[in-house]
Amino acid sequence: MKAIVLSGGSGTRLWPVSRKQHPKQTQPLVGRETLLEMTLKRLLKFLRPGDITIATSIEQYRLIQRQVAKFKVKDFSLEPMRRDTAAAIGLAAVRIHKRHPKEVVFTANTDHYISPASRYVKFVKLAARVTQEHPKQTVLIGVNPTYPETGYGYIKMGRQEKAYGKDEVFRAERFVEKPDLKTAEKFLRQWDYLWNPAMFFWQVDHLVTLYQKHLPKTYRSLMKIQSAMGSRREEAVIRAEFSRMEKISIDYGIMEKLKNMLVVPAGFTWQDIGNWRTVKDVLSQDESDNVVKGPHISIGSSGNLVYSLAGKLIATVGVKNIVVIDTKDALLVCDRNQAQDVKKIVELLEKRRQAKYL
Repeated sequence: MKAIVLSGGSGTRLWPVSRKQHPKQTQPLVGRETLLEMTLKRLLKFLRPGDITIATSIEQYRLIQRQVAKFKVKDFSLEPMRRDTAAAIGLAAVRIHKRHPKEVVFTANTDHYISPASRYVKFVKLAARVTQEHPKQTVLIGVNPTYPETGYGYIKMGRQEKAYGKDEVFRAERFVEKPDLKTAEKFLRQWDYLWNPAMFFWQVDHLVTLYQKHLPKTYRSLMKIQSAMGSRREEAVIRAEFSRMEKISIDYGIMEKLKNMLVVPAGFTWQDIGNWRTVKDVLSQDESDNVVKGPHISIGSSGNLVYSLAGKLIATVGVKNIVVIDTKDALLVCDRNQAQDVKKIVELLEKRRQAKYL
């Protein structure tokens, strides 16, 4: 079993901590360890360092490499430019396919909070077993929803296909886009809807055939890259062919086109660390708690996330459900319920060419 660790994101919703030179996966957002370090520690409970391929960009390579050196992970799939997850996963997959064409591969994202790790290990091993037994099918892990989240996609389960003791495997009927609140509340009441954490499993030769069928242009480029691997032409071919690949997520490019998938409902806590609200949710015991990093004085304030990363004292009086992130050169103040819109600040900074804040 091999893991493709997706670690090339920019994390614009977590600005001003997440920047181009220091993206979110390299930051200790929900603990003392970075998101990348937490991911690798979890994977190395059941994999060897050589079983892990880190997919990241060339521009982030040195930073990522320094963080993973202590884990002895040395296999990198380096993307010369951004082409979304279909191209990123494809590039990593053909590297693995050339050496281990029958290997089970799965995706692991570095912006996920998962607890406990032991439950994660259990269900990854189960999903890998299902994949080995059904090598021409895609296998998913879905997470039982605990509240009506509108920011996640969902998986609609169909009939039960198999059981391994108390753990069941179902037919995956379809993916459901991020619902409105009323629909999410309905999903929570039903047994057959799961959060979609984008944990995908394939036998790698089957994955390659999915590119051939659903993303033929990208497939042709991947085959040229695979042919050049190990030669002096490898870097130049990757640079030329990667730029020709469709800029599309694997969800839209492949996953939503599939009719024959299986899903394993997993019993662990999962959250996508995609914005400051989710950081607050992960770290707080109660919604009314203040979550604080750095010096802070509060009078009549509740439900806030306050990070004083520059060491400045932050005082709040009578404010509720806001996010305050203070760094050396930028200060963010926003309504916790509008945390998704922080990416618009980054877009505005790019438009105004204020690169020093990016």
